[in-house]
Amino acid sequence: MGGGGSKKLSKEDMDFLVDNTNFTKQQIKQWYKGFMRDCPNGQLTRKKFLEVYSSFFPQGNAEKFCEHVFRTFDSDNSGKIDFKEFLLAINITSAGKPEQKLEWAFAMYDVNGDGTIEPKEMEEIISAIYSMVGASLSYNDKDEDTPEKRTVEIFAKMDENKDGVLSKPEFIKGCMSDEFLYQMLTADAGGPGPTAE
Repeated sequence: MGGGGSKKLSKEDMDFLVDNTNFTKQQIKQWYKGFMRDCPNGQLTRKKFLEVYSSFFPQGNAEKFCEHVFRTFDSDNSGKIDFKEFLLAINITSAGKPEQKLEWAFAMYDVNGDGTIEPKEMEEIISAIYSMVGASLSYNDKDEDTPEKRTVEIFAKMDENKDGVLSKPEFIKGCMSDEFLYQMLTADAGGPGPTAE
């Protein structure tokens, strides 16, 4: 895809990233320099991604969550993330509009890629989030909070047509109307919610 093994970002990749992210040319150059320092061959492996991402969550086990994030970032399913995939994903997760973050989050929760989120997929991701943060999240101050209970509550709020799966519009609408769900389901505990611009 992008970057390959070259030490300099191609003009077409730079133009693409300027047009498709909120980053300036200078910021893209800085990101690229750091990416190439950490990944001299121009590819971020699953193992290296896990190593880097896990360091942000020392109190928990981020491995399962990282697998889902990596899968979502690895848009061409190559098993590696190149610089373009990396920066597009960073742009969405850090600087993207709430709708963009939710589109990305939907892709992460749709583990089998069939266009809907089933309860078992939601449970799998929530379980991974709990492991990553050390299960320090609490919902309505219930001590007996589990991924299964959380999933039932989420589906009760979001599954408007009661078909047992969440479509992308249901997921986005549900998250946009509930600040807590937005922050939890986008793994964005520190960022602005859907009502902030």
